[in-house]
Amino acid sequence: MRMMLSALSLLAAAPVLAEPPQVVVDTPVTASLVQQVMGDLGQVQVLLPKGASAHHHQMRPSDARGLQEAGLLVWTGPELTPWLDRAASSVAGDVAQLRLLEVPGTYLRGYDDDHDHGHEEHGHGHDEGHDHGHEGGHEDGDHHAHGDVDPHAWLDPRNARLWVAAIAETLAEADPDNATAYRQNAEMAGEGIARLEEDLRAQLQPHAGASFVVFHDAYGYFTDHFGLQPAIAVSLGDASTPSAARLNEIRARIAQSGAVCVFPEYGSDPKLVKAVTEGSALRAGRELMPEGGDLEPGPKLYGQILSEMGGAIGDCLSQ
Repeated sequence: MRMMLSALSLLAAAPVLAEPPQVVVDTPVTASLVQQVMGDLGQVQVLLPKGASAHHHQMRPSDARGLQEAGLLVWTGPELTPWLDRAASSVAGDVAQLRLLEVPGTYLRGYDDDHDHGHEEHGHGHDEGHDHGHEGGHEDGDHHAHGDVDPHAWLDPRNARLWVAAIAETLAEADPDNATAYRQNAEMAGEGIARLEEDLRAQLQPHAGASFVVFHDAYGYFTDHFGLQPAIAVSLGDASTPSAARLNEIRARIAQSGAVCVFPEYGSDPKLVKAVTEGSALRAGRELMPEGGDLEPGPKLYGQILSEMGGAIGDCLSQ
């Protein structure tokens, strides 16, 4: 009996390890980055269903419940998912949050930057001493007001490397017992993204001067980063239906540009792309999926988005 009491005393004295926080995220892209950092310590809850548009979504009651029960909300920001903005302030008001577009050092571009800068590379603002190999460009990464910020910032892989480190630090603060694991996972994730960057740069560098057409204005970070010509977008950055005036403008730009390829986009209306390219000699490339499309959600999704995009663009432009 005495031995049993002793054993019970030891059990009572043992430290109670904190559980990893329940993490809720906005999109499958964010989920991929967070899951790489969490590893097998937890499973994230994704608000946006696979294949749905990040710009146009309605939250369900189950989403609100998930937010209320969350320990951490990681999301891109209202610039991408305006439907989450009010809930993040009200339903999840007491929940710790990480907004990726607000991570110090994140390179933000505006939708008008293609006209201002062509395909030059830009520098991250608030770089905090890290050398990412940018040449020239903006000193202030936060130079755009919210209204004109292009929110598709994950398509610059240097942002993604920065974000996985920030995710790791946020998780380490919430769950100190697993801080080392989070930081090690983030380091491995960053190294994997860097290797992918090198491969894509080698694949795309020969096509730096080629012009091409896309469905919506979501690819500026990708073309900036890899030194490609700015894509000619049929629709605006929120993937809204373009007006007749815009379609006429895009037809004229295509005719003047010498564009060689056109890329449809997952979930978009192919008729709109056809309307501005019919009668031209543009080659049709594979469907692009900047938000993941029908790719399998999970930790590998982020790398697959960039690989598929680089492969599709490189293959069409090299024909």
